[in-house]
Amino acid sequence: MDPNTPTRPEAGELPGELHSLLQALDSLLLPLAQLCVGKGVPIQAAEERLRRAFVEAARRSSEGANPQRLTSRISTLTGLTRREVARIQTLNEPARPTTRSAVSELFTHWLSLPDYQGANGPMALPRVGPAPSFETLAQSVTRDVHARSLLEALIRLKLAEWDEERDTVRLAAEAFVPRDQWTHMMGFLGDNVGDHLRAAVTNVLGQGTEHFEQALYADELSTQSMQQARQIISAQWRSLMTEVVPELEALMKADAAAGRPQDQALRLGLYSWTQPMPLTPELPETPDTAPTEDR
Repeated sequence: MDPNTPTRPEAGELPGELHSLLQALDSLLLPLAQLCVGKGVPIQAAEERLRRAFVEAARRSSEGANPQRLTSRISTLTGLTRREVARIQTLNEPARPTTRSAVSELFTHWLSLPDYQGANGPMALPRVGPAPSFETLAQSVTRDVHARSLLEALIRLKLAEWDEERDTVRLAAEAFVPRDQWTHMMGFLGDNVGDHLRAAVTNVLGQGTEHFEQALYADELSTQSMQQARQIISAQWRSLMTEVVPELEALMKADAAAGRPQDQALRLGLYSWTQPMPLTPELPETPDTAPTEDR
């Protein structure tokens, strides 16, 4: 056995916190394994990324420590040998797909800015002309890319449609999920799920109030009710977009006007997951209960 590899207790000897953590890992790792298996990624490739992540996490937790003993400290914290730690430290960080683009920002503005909303959501816009038009909307996002190029990108991604006869443009989707753009989809997965998990982990390791991270859980719903629930969730997301995005834009402008350092980023999301209820033994009847709130 390598002297730098710590011994591990048997499963029955695990302390309570560690046992609970490993149970949580089962829930976190299974979807990732399904993604890898579904796309033909072998376990060796996933394990290499996990080793890199462990080394980076240990390095961050060791900031300020004696740099000459950093490799040994990382080895102790991760259970990897010093030779393996040294190998990983020489590797370049794998590039992450980027999801921030003028197209996604334009799509978000169209969904949320009050001047571009009608009675039933985002308005169909004249392609050119004074506000509100697609041209003015595109120019409010960027002047580095021509409005026509942004429109062509939206149409190619099946996010917008152009009525050539009327020369108007309308949104054709309610979410920026370009299914034919694999790199973008993986970028969204890494960014959205990664930040959600980072918020939850920071709360667990900290005071529990560092980041907002809440969820509702409801069961005893029928398939018909679930369809209505999806409509409710979509409506809540549209409401969140139209209320929060303009307020965030106003905060950015206020920071710029006041000369405050604009060095902070925020990600705000909403998600839902549905599945059949697990089979359980019949229990005595109890009064009806409302959905519960999970932390």
